[in-house]
Amino acid sequence: MPAYVIAEAELTGDPQKVATYSAKLIATIEPHGGRYLVRGAPWQVLEGESKAFTGVIEFPNAQAAQQWYQSPAYQEIVPLRARNTRGRIMIFEGVAAA
Repeated sequence: MPAYVIAEAELTGDPQKVATYSAKLIATIEPHGGRYLVRGAPWQVLEGESKAFTGVIEFPNAQAAQQWYQSPAYQEIVPLRARNTRGRIMIFEGVAAA
């Protein structure tokens, strides 16, 4: 069953370092079967407020998502994001089609 990594991040530091992280990110997800479904600022905020950048990445399963997150390639670029944004990264399992 597919799994989804959902990331929300608000810029708190150097935008160039976050841009470098973003540019290198795709190369870390593809070897684990991941692909972007959503990436960017909200098109419209319907409730509450959001200053966050959001990304949704689909993986074949939760194990692949976890392997991506723990991979040396991804962990190498984590400091670029962690030192310059505030937010969260979560893994969700998909649901079976009705």
